[in-house]
Amino acid sequence: MTPDGAINVMQEALWITVLLAAVPLLAALGIGLLVAVFQAATQINEMTLSFVPKLLVMALAMLFAGHWMLGLIIDYTQRLMTSIPSMLG
Repeated sequence: MTPDGAINVMQEALWITVLLAAVPLLAALGIGLLVAVFQAATQINEMTLSFVPKLLVMALAMLFAGHWMLGLIIDYTQRLMTSIPSMLG
């Protein structure tokens, strides 16, 4: 395996990691912003108020995007496994 090949494999792995992590993180970011605006408007400063909505929205995001996420990681793993012989020699 050449250094360029190793860099390409790692670059693709990092990109897939970013895509997989973006789904729950963006969902949590969006609901966190909405809860923060709500708390600022009502002056309710309860720390646990933001936790439950974030947890629920992240679970819903994983439920709806889970099929796509699983397909993405399975596709990457299959491509990686089938390219092992060409990487070695």
